[in-house]
Amino acid sequence: MINHAASLACAFLAALVPLQAAGQLEKDTIGTTAGKVEITFVGHGTLMLRWAGKTIHIDPWSKLPGLSGLPQADLILITHQHGDHLDTAAVNLLRTPSTVILLTAKCAAQVGGGTVMKNGDVQKVLGLTVEAVPAYNLVHMRPDSTPFHPKGEGNGYVLTIGRTRIYIAGDTENTPEMEALRNIDIAFLPMNLPYTMTPEMVAAAAKAFKPKILYPYHYSQTDPGKLAPLLKDTKGIEIRVRNMK
Repeated sequence: MINHAASLACAFLAALVPLQAAGQLEKDTIGTTAGKVEITFVGHGTLMLRWAGKTIHIDPWSKLPGLSGLPQADLILITHQHGDHLDTAAVNLLRTPSTVILLTAKCAAQVGGGTVMKNGDVQKVLGLTVEAVPAYNLVHMRPDSTPFHPKGEGNGYVLTIGRTRIYIAGDTENTPEMEALRNIDIAFLPMNLPYTMTPEMVAAAAKAFKPKILYPYHYSQTDPGKLAPLLKDTKGIEIRVRNMK
């Protein structure tokens, strides 16, 4: 569901361009002060951004049928080492000799030629800024009481293009670092239970840092329709649901 008042308020920021034909991946186009950004919703936790002639892949996963037809990468971002986020076959499919790869230390052990970003690091690359935000569990644990995603191992990323800030959270819960974010225009927040956030956690995070556009992603069997009632009294957040199981 979409908050129409919020949509009008931030119409200057984003224009929706859905592709509904069979076999086509959904795409949205976002206006920024540095030109349009096209977002392709590949599926699961996998996204592709195109901007200023550059192609950015986030957590490419070769099990997704649409990946093989996509253009090769100028930049690849990998959030953490789990196989549906770090897929060396997908990385090798998409990388070229000039591709920049930003990733975590645990991912670097499997992907040669990447640049490690620790939580809190900032990189300027290809005309944009990338910030690494901690991504980890506080509540959801394995049977042995260890977190599915321990603190310090995974990144979310904030990409700043012009004055537009796009947050791709990776696998995480609503951590203090997430809730402290500010000036986020677009946020991708995961709801893949039991590994990441419940709809209530996503709503709490959105209320804290107030993205203008909120995309639930990597939501598996969790119903993204549960977000709208939880945020119905929160102004200025537009919820956009795409096929990101």
